Amino acid sequence: MTDPACLHTLNLGFVALTDCAPLVVAQRLGLDREMGLQFCLHRQPSWSAVRDKLISGQLDAAHALYGLVYGMQLGLGNPPCDMAILMTLNQNGQGISLAPALADAYCQGASLMEISQQLGRPLALAHTFPTGTHAMWLYYWLAAQGVHPLRDARCVVIPPAQMSDAMQAGVLDGFCAGQPWHALSQQRGVASLVTDSAVIWPNHPEKVLACRRELAQQQPDVAGRLVQALLLACHWLDQPENHALAAAWLAAEDCLAMPAELILQHWTAADAGPLHFCDEGRVNYPYPSDALWFLQQYRRWGMWQGNDAAAVVASVNQTALYEQAARACGLSLPAVHDRHSVLMDGSHWPDYSGSAPSVGALSQYTH
Repeated sequence: MTDPACLHTLNLGFVALTDCAPLVVAQRLGLDREMGLQFCLHRQPSWSAVRDKLISGQLDAAHALYGLVYGMQLGLGNPPCDMAILMTLNQNGQGISLAPALADAYCQGASLMEISQQLGRPLALAHTFPTGTHAMWLYYWLAAQGVHPLRDARCVVIPPAQMSDAMQAGVLDGFCAGQPWHALSQQRGVASLVTDSAVIWPNHPEKVLACRRELAQQQPDVAGRLVQALLLACHWLDQPENHALAAAWLAAEDCLAMPAELILQHWTAADAGPLHFCDEGRVNYPYPSDALWFLQQYRRWGMWQGNDAAAVVASVNQTALYEQAARACGLSLPAVHDRHSVLMDGSHWPDYSGSAPSVGALSQYTH
């Protein structure tokens, strides 16, 4: 057994969501200690808290929204901070819920604009962080159905764990977030899931392992061992026979603090896009094209006007460090150019037949 005095301690942040599971599992299985590390997990109340503590150095690394990392890098809402994405932690597993009456109308064929007109006001919808994945899923979903998210709807930021209470209070018409908050809202009768995030972008990237870039540059061995521990945890999580135990760990008071059965619901349901943590490494590679999609969306919605997207992505996504860690774990590397999806509006991403599509090519809504 490794002498605890010889372990390198890492303070890791997470938000109470099912997809924080790789961090919890790695610690519970002792995968951190096998790598000469000691994970100290710190639950955070919001994504803004994750951002602030990464910037201040209170957290060494964190379970983070893909888009949060790029918002930090570009200084969208905070002073610019050089960031690194070490790996992708999961694909899919998010969704959009509406209040029950609105969900019924939508599922019976009413358009979002018709629902808004019947309400006599714009839809009030929440996501979890201004540059985060949920904001981009929500905006894309709305725009694909003829609703401009910045003009025809009122979109606000609420931490994931507060979504259900906000729905119950009647201050929201719907929200985009991760599980298990949709399952909880449905159990309480305050919202119904109307679309899975994989309908918007099949096998989309979701949470990543993020750190300040100095960790990857100045302590690449530590960063590599951190990736290895979480890769092994992700592989363990993709085995169905391990889901019940993982859910029991996630149900703990210092983690999600809710029944394991509720956490398990979307793991066992045959929904549009199962929650994947590894898929033999195809999930975890920090694909540059995934990052470019987020930068394209930031341009689309007037959040960023930079022209150096490829250079930004090359500095943030730590592909070489990941590849070394994956080989050490015995995981094969995916064929990067096999990464391809057709999004809900028929757009292809990425388009390897030529150059990446222009910002305006995916929607009539451009700035």
